[in-house]
Amino acid sequence: MKIKQVEELVGITKKNIRFYEDQGLLEVKRADNGYREYGLEDVKRLQEIRLLRKLAIPIEDMRQMYGGEKSLRSCLEFQMGEMERQKKNLRQIQAFCEELLNADISLETLNAPQCLEQMERLEKEGTNFMDIRKTDVHKKKIMGAALGGGIMIVFMAAMIGFMVWGCMEDPVPIGVMLFMIGIPAAVIIGVIAAMIGRVREIEGGEEDEASKY
Repeated sequence: MKIKQVEELVGITKKNIRFYEDQGLLEVKRADNGYREYGLEDVKRLQEIRLLRKLAIPIEDMRQMYGGEKSLRSCLEFQMGEMERQKKNLRQIQAFCEELLNADISLETLNAPQCLEQMERLEKEGTNFMDIRKTDVHKKKIMGAALGGGIMIVFMAAMIGFMVWGCMEDPVPIGVMLFMIGIPAAVIIGVIAAMIGRVREIEGGEEDEASKY
């Protein structure tokens, strides 16, 4: 079967499927014409990968599992330990927030330097607060992608408007007009698709997730 059918069966994107191939989690046979030909075993493997990724099993651990170096049980046990650490981390952050609430402070009376010092002490002890460098930079990247794409869309839309106006002033065959308008319209569609893809990638596509492991 073709990759489009596999997408529908498994519920993951073509981009993710190709990524898993690149990571060595999936080996797809090729037909005589050179195109990938997916079988039921590939679908089964991708369903397993999707399940394991939803459980936040790292790519490297899955690679070792399929290579016979690790068992599913050992990976799940490790993941349980990670979740316990995350729960402990959340409890510590919750306790910090409760401490601020119990102090009955306002924005005007908030001693930010003192709180930051306390946070730094907790971080040295293992608590992980939000990484503002990563989170805020992601927002900046999204805004940059939207701004750049928006400018291009406005420019192409203005070009379409100018072409329509020109055709009304000096009529041309309908086929020629549609061809002229079709070029900037295609650019607009391409820019929108690229913007959507870029935003998804910035917000944490599979490639970004894999870079953690």
